[in-house]
Amino acid sequence: MYKCAIILAAGEGKRMNSNTPKVLHKVCGKEMINHVIDTMRSADIEMVDVVIGRGASTVKEATESRKVNYSLQKDQLGTGHAVMCTKEFLEGNDGIVAIFVGDGPLITENTVREMLQYHQKGEFKATILTSKMDDPAKYGRVIRNENNEVEKIVEFKDCTEEELLVKEINSGMYCFNIKELLNSLDRLNNNNAQEEYYLTDVIGILKSGGFKVGAFDVPVEEITAVNSKVELADAELIMKIRINRKHMENGVTIMDPNNTYIDLEVEIGKDTIIYPGNILQGTTIIKENCVLYQNNRIVDSTIENGVSVQSSVIIESKVGECTTVGPYAYIRPESNIGKHARIGDFVEIKKSIIGDNTKVSHLTYIGDAEVGSGCNFGCGTVVVNYNGISKFKTIIGNNAFIGCNTNLVSPVKVNDNTYIAAGSTITNEVPENALAIARARQRNIENWVVKKGHNK
Repeated sequence: MYKCAIILAAGEGKRMNSNTPKVLHKVCGKEMINHVIDTMRSADIEMVDVVIGRGASTVKEATESRKVNYSLQKDQLGTGHAVMCTKEFLEGNDGIVAIFVGDGPLITENTVREMLQYHQKGEFKATILTSKMDDPAKYGRVIRNENNEVEKIVEFKDCTEEELLVKEINSGMYCFNIKELLNSLDRLNNNNAQEEYYLTDVIGILKSGGFKVGAFDVPVEEITAVNSKVELADAELIMKIRINRKHMENGVTIMDPNNTYIDLEVEIGKDTIIYPGNILQGTTIIKENCVLYQNNRIVDSTIENGVSVQSSVIIESKVGECTTVGPYAYIRPESNIGKHARIGDFVEIKKSIIGDNTKVSHLTYIGDAEVGSGCNFGCGTVVVNYNGISKFKTIIGNNAFIGCNTNLVSPVKVNDNTYIAAGSTITNEVPENALAIARARQRNIENWVVKKGHNK
């Protein structure tokens, strides 16, 4: 059977108090609207239409990689009106449409699949995703008849005192048979407290036509929509717990899940150990048997098997097997660190290749460089890659020994099996097997301190 989805994302979101459209606020590293789109796709719903309105161009820009259809709701006249704006998307199709909200990122693939199955098996023309709450607050109420069948949905502002006592609430998410939905939309009116076209009124229209309406009950957390920064934080916490639990079930040790922050698309191999304070973002891949000690931030990077990282930042880079990083190292974008290497404390690597078994132990900057294998960098080495106008490249061969406090002024080449004396400033190529010394001969001036009056 043909299946498609509509995602309502046209609202302004005034309670967010933000210049960013509500549906573009992120939960665990991904925009809420993209959470919902990706959930639809994972539930095998390929055709997705996003209803846009406020901030339409920004929402389109953030979602265009998902290859969805768009319908424009110029004026926000209610949820029913939003779906009316999708008629062009729906017409000519015979099947089921799932309707979800762009600010509801916690809905799961499993729930979407089960709701569609429930809808088809029950031969319903509409199915409402519902939940039961002790304090339903301002949610619309699902009203059932004496046979426990769904009779209608009543918006909070239109509820009688008796209806306000009902605990079953409408999530604002549905399945409809497309044909019956389109026919019902033509009969909607705005005779209500808010003078809006309610999608909920379609339920009453279908019931009055003798059609069956189902209600599919799910846990409250899945249908929770985000309307404020407080609710955004609540959603982040729920999603974080889900993500951390998934990784632990897959064999990852997370010492303190409450203080570990992992984005949705991060991949982690089994037997990796994660200490508190780690932030893993974007499309990061952490492979097996790694140890992430406290307080790392790793973004869009690949960490190979057996790596240990401590109190460091790694962005858009790759770290090879059994390498150690940190504490307090900074690996900047487009860096590739080899196997069994050592990137130590207060070391910064920028857009560079570091070969296997190379040690950069402390207080060193390497930028725009290609470094071979088996090299050793002494403390305080600086690759001087920028002349104030342009960046230049440094090439260092295999098994080079760079003495402490060396400046390598790019562009320069240091060949294999070379030594550079401590305190040198290297501006010319160093031949293979050579020792380079680039510093003035020491000169001692006797009694200079006394003569100048600087003695204490």
